[in-house]
Amino acid sequence: MTSSLDQLSAGTLDWLGANLDHFDPYAAGAGTATHQQAAKAVLELALLRHCSTWTGGPHGERLGGATALLRKLWQRPEFPRLFDAHPPSAPTYGLAFAALAPDGIDDSVCRAALARLAPDFLSPAGKSPLKRMEIRFYADKAGASHTIEPYAGLVGQSPLVTLTAATPGDAAEGDAATGKAADGDTAPLTDSEGYSLTHAAFFLGDYGRTPTGLDGDALAHARELVRRMLDHCVGQDRWDLAAELVISQFILGLDPLRTPSGAAAVECLVRAQRSDGAIPGRSAALMASPSAPAGEFFRKAYHTTLVTALMTLVLSSGRPSWHRD
Repeated sequence: MTSSLDQLSAGTLDWLGANLDHFDPYAAGAGTATHQQAAKAVLELALLRHCSTWTGGPHGERLGGATALLRKLWQRPEFPRLFDAHPPSAPTYGLAFAALAPDGIDDSVCRAALARLAPDFLSPAGKSPLKRMEIRFYADKAGASHTIEPYAGLVGQSPLVTLTAATPGDAAEGDAATGKAADGDTAPLTDSEGYSLTHAAFFLGDYGRTPTGLDGDALAHARELVRRMLDHCVGQDRWDLAAELVISQFILGLDPLRTPSGAAAVECLVRAQRSDGAIPGRSAALMASPSAPAGEFFRKAYHTTLVTALMTLVLSSGRPSWHRD
């Protein structure tokens, strides 16, 4: 890793390890015990641990505390009930819970979570291509039976292929229609489109482990969309989406540290990182105040800090032989 990536990795992993009580819904005085992000925060931590098991490198020691916490939570029958606080997301959370289980635990709680899923949730009916990719991604990892079509049938319908970048003219027309003044920096994609783009890459490419199925013009189109959105996020200090887009560049066969946009994003995150290792919010505009209470700071900082840590793990894993130049 480069010195910048080393700094980001060590700092973010150490901050996460020092704040595990805020992830644990059952810890005395835990910051997440009463806020509605508890289940999501724990599942994101589980995804980080899951990816760390195949990226290699000296990450295991820094994630030892997280692994111990997750092993404990995954064997508490009451933990999956927290998902019910998020009705639209509860089935997906239950499926992800089963998929991201630490190795070597009693899987009875996971099996119970899968048993609670309605059969039609694991079918393609009425679901967008991105949602079908997400369900297949977690169902395959969980060993759950489903009827979602193979990725080969989904890749052409994915946001990586179907999204198109806005042009300055498009933005000017939108500003005129809404009465908003142009800010001189047109976003190539909306926020929701940007996240759809990255999540499609995550699901299709399993965070860099498998080919996405994109090639030729479709691959070039996806890479250009990611580049344009990444340049925009760096210019606007949009830290969490920038980290996700760097992961997406890697998944699409590039070495982000050797692309101008990827290298600029890593340096942008280095500038944002606090001395304690945290990235203090999703963006400069939404960052937590340095004087914020610990629980409030955690709620604003944990996601971007975790995504940045994930980015460093993925980039340090090395490029599989099938990655294209």
